[in-house]
Amino acid sequence: MTLIGARAAGTAGVIGERRQIMASSAPGLAHDFNTNIIAEFRANEGRVGGALAGTPMILIHHIGARSGRERVTPLACSPQGDGRIAVVASNGGSLRHPDWYHNLKANPRITVELGTQTFTVLAEELDYSARAELWPTLVAEAPSVGEFQSRVKRQIPVFMLTPTTWRTS
Repeated sequence: MTLIGARAAGTAGVIGERRQIMASSAPGLAHDFNTNIIAEFRANEGRVGGALAGTPMILIHHIGARSGRERVTPLACSPQGDGRIAVVASNGGSLRHPDWYHNLKANPRITVELGTQTFTVLAEELDYSARAELWPTLVAEAPSVGEFQSRVKRQIPVFMLTPTTWRTS
């Protein structure tokens, strides 16, 4: 349930109905890792291997709060069974929120890729009571989330992504 590296920044080009990310940020391990995860996700209908095998994953397309540029970030997620998806802004237990947290706060209407589906969602940060109710489930699904929270003073935010439109790629 953690951010898969720092972020994958890029400009999007269209190839058929699928979007392809083209890296435009400085090369680095987190960027390269995210770029590889994005490519693997798209090549395998939303599945990735290695240490993330079996982890529910999405790609979020979000707009930079300061830059105004589209970013694509792979995230572990928790499907809620009612079409909504929970994501945790743990930033790997960092002292700071991930960049995508600020982007979702500034521009909450985003696009999500889940498997072969692409759809628009409204991203809403859960308030204290809603987060407290969901938190035990999230920690049970991904114990690292609980470990991250125990190491930082900030409350790790949780977003609920609620679909507004559906379309298949």
